[in-house]
Formats: sequence, C-alpha cells, structure tokens
Amino acid sequence: MKVIIPMAGYGTRMRPHTYSRPKPLIAVAGHPMLKYLLDSLQELDIDEYIFIVGYLGEQIEAWIRENYTFKSTFVVQDELIGQADAIYRARAHLNGPAVILFSDTLFDADLSTLNQTDADGVVFVKEVEDPRRFGVVELDEQGRVTRFVEKPDSMENRNALIGLYYVRDSQAMIRAIETQMARKQMTKGEFYIADAFQIMIDEGADFRIAQVETWLDTGKPETVLETNRWLLSNGSDNSSEIQATDFTVIPPVFIHPTAQIRHAVIGPYTSVGAGCKVEYSVVENSIIDEHATVTHMVLTGSLIGREATAAGRPFSLNVGDTSTVDFSDCG
Repeated sequence: MKVIIPMAGYGTRMRPHTYSRPKPLIAVAGHPMLKYLLDSLQELDIDEYIFIVGYLGEQIEAWIRENYTFKSTFVVQDELIGQADAIYRARAHLNGPAVILFSDTLFDADLSTLNQTDADGVVFVKEVEDPRRFGVVELDEQGRVTRFVEKPDSMENRNALIGLYYVRDSQAMIRAIETQMARKQMTKGEFYIADAFQIMIDEGADFRIAQVETWLDTGKPETVLETNRWLLSNGSDNSSEIQATDFTVIPPVFIHPTAQIRHAVIGPYTSVGAGCKVEYSVVENSIIDEHATVTHMVLTGSLIGREATAAGRPFSLNVGDTSTVDFSDCG
C-alpha cells in the first residue's frame, strides 16, 4: 500500500508562521503536526510514503529524513492547480492500493479495516451538526457512495469529508484524473480529487464510507489551538513529569524539558517548546514554539513562533518565527 500526502500549498491562513516554514511542520502539543499525521497511519502495512511538496518542501524532506527510516518519495507540485493534479504528479510511483491524506487533517479512526475491505474505495467522513460548510457524500440504500456534493444547501446529509480516502486500484484513480483533466473539470481554477472519484463511481466503482470519531483541522490559527487542546487532553500532557520549582503548572500542558520557566503560570492547554524562556508571565491556551522568549506577558489564545520574542503587555498574539514584539516601553 502507498500513502500519498499532498502538502504543496503556501498555507496562507497560517501566516505569518508559514512564511518561514511549511504548515505541516508547525508545532502542536510539542511536536510538528506531521508527526501526529504519520503516527495515525501505524495500523497500515505501508510500502512507501509519497509526499507532494512545493514551497519550503526541502524542510519537510529534511525533517522526514531525520526522523523516519521508511521508504519515502518527494514529488514537487510547482503549479498549484488542485488536489487531483498533485496526486497525478505521483502517478509513476503508484500501483495497487493507496491512501490519500491531506496534511491539515488529524483524525482518530480505525484504519485496520482497510486491510480487509473489498470496496473499490473508502471515503472517511465525520457526522457534523451543520454540513453546509463542508463537502459531503450521498449514499444509496445499500450504503454505496453515489455523489460528492460541495457545500450542500440542505441539512439532511451530515457525512462531511475529512480529507482521507482509500482506493484499491490507484491506477484506476489516475485514469479518472486523466479523464477529469481532459474534460477540464475544475472548480475555481483547481482540479478536485472528489471529481475524479465521482468519475470512478459513475463508471461503476463501489465506494463506501467509514466514520471517524475525531476530526481535527490544522488549517488556521484558531483550529491549531483547538487541536493543541485536544491533543493535550488525549495523551500529550506531560505535567506529571514536570518539576516546577518557581512556576505553577495548570494541566493539561506540554513543557519541553529544556524550557526555562520562572515566576510564571503555564496552562491550561499550553505547549512550550524546546529552549523556550518564559518569565513573569501567565500563559494559557497558547503555543510557544522552540527557542521563543516570553517575558512580562499575559497571553491567551496565542501562537508564538520559533525564536520569537514577546515582552511587556497582556495580549493575544500571533507572532511568526524570529519576530520581536516588545511593549515594555509603552504607557
């Protein structure tokens, strides 16, 4: 089985952080988002990971090479014209079954069933209260997918697409993408993979759905913080390992052992990365990334990038890597 992870986008909703690093390497609960994504696939017998990279893609390759030994291939998407185009660029590496997973999706699901399924495709979905903001699938009486619908008008179908798919024959998917491209079947200038899957279904492919219990989006600052909160509440809290002498910890938190903290209150729902320095501050519901400095601040709902400095006044901040925000001289 192959895994295809498209991640060539600019991550514009996560700026300023994505000016200096790709979105999958932004930290949540002490680790890059990409680590949680890859760890979620451990139930599968995977022969090769195929990463579709673009802007700052060399950072992703370097991080993968440093942290994993699995077989990995890196394919460049230099023109951002959609998901299907990204997958099509990996066609020379595809045969047999494949999983397609988008990099801003974290989930909690049982993937072991993919090793036994005889369906041509599996679409992972999450039941949501209001499906009108999402793409959804419609089913027939036998539970087969009949249609993909982007942002439906009605509330009756609540099975939202989470960005995780399985196909039994990846070359059949490539042929469907070729048909899609020949038809110039695009939405807002992009080729969407759901349209290729629709072509497969129209030609007789049997697609089924699988429900996920948890679906976390990491595409924008507020959802990154939400994901951080969920991860800290579900296994990433290391507060029991922290020897707090001159600071206070309110769980759940992740504090790297090399962080220097004094005269501060950390938590709840706060992650502090390696080499950080936090002094005379209160920090809750925030992420402070590696080697950042926070002094004389009251922070909530904030993202502080690597090697950034924030000092001097209570605020909710979104500070990119190597930036400095200093209010200490303000009245």
